[in-house]
Amino acid sequence: MQSLTEPYSEPKRTAQLRSQLASKAGALIGKAESLALGVPGLTIYRHVAPTEAHSSTYQPSIALVAQGKKQVDLGPTQFIYDETHFLLTSLELPVTSRVIEASAQRPYLCVRLALDMAMVRALIGHGGMPPACPASPDSASLAMTTGPTSAPLLDVFGRLLDLQHAPADTAFLGDLWAREIVYRVLQSAEGERLRGIATAGDYSEKTAAAVAWIKEHFARPLRLEELADVAAMGRSTLHRHFRALTAMTPLQYQKLLRLQAARRLMLTEGRDAASAAFEVGYESASQFNREYSRFFGRSPMRDIKALRAPSPY
Repeated sequence: MQSLTEPYSEPKRTAQLRSQLASKAGALIGKAESLALGVPGLTIYRHVAPTEAHSSTYQPSIALVAQGKKQVDLGPTQFIYDETHFLLTSLELPVTSRVIEASAQRPYLCVRLALDMAMVRALIGHGGMPPACPASPDSASLAMTTGPTSAPLLDVFGRLLDLQHAPADTAFLGDLWAREIVYRVLQSAEGERLRGIATAGDYSEKTAAAVAWIKEHFARPLRLEELADVAAMGRSTLHRHFRALTAMTPLQYQKLLRLQAARRLMLTEGRDAASAAFEVGYESASQFNREYSRFFGRSPMRDIKALRAPSPY
């Protein structure tokens, strides 16, 4: 029995909460690879073996790993998040990711909460938040980062999972506890860039507007003058901040969105490579094939065939 005078062990509490989160997540997801829960934006992911690299767009979110380890590549920058580090994504970012630690005995288990940017802005406007350090025209940091997973963060994620057994409480408590997660992230050092992106007038917020514009109009020809007007910045300033936040230029960002959209069209709608290429904005099928093969590592036909093959796990 623990003595009343024995010092409180925060690492022990953190380990207990992590173990509890893994048990709850595993019981809820069963043998599925993903499960959307009753709380809006809350999803569990599970893998029983390491995976191949997968290209996708990460939405603004916080991902907490209860078991296992994952690698995400944003341009040339690599992020590893695991049982001790969460992943914070503050913008929509095209990435390549893969699970690097998982087994049938100890599956990879991750709980992800999509960030409601309106909620983020409301919490910042409510007060009590550390002010974002205004980005200068020549400085910014990536809109993706990792940070140490704390006991309070594990605790509130565990409470969100518990709501799956109390649907009558989900509407009220789900929103309340999602706000707590956003609050804790905003209070952390890792939340600095998220605060900037959600703060009107900040260079990061202006760059985020340019990112959103490209996402909405990725099939159109990209004119940097028009994009600079959207962001209310000069071309060179926008270029620096865009690259600092996303690890790529606006044209590279647009290209990745086009390639991923074409891949979805071929995979889910049965389009051939040429029609998918033209729909997402390519004017040359041969250029599309070259860029697709370079990015995904296989020609469009071989890639879609491989994606449709049954999983070996």
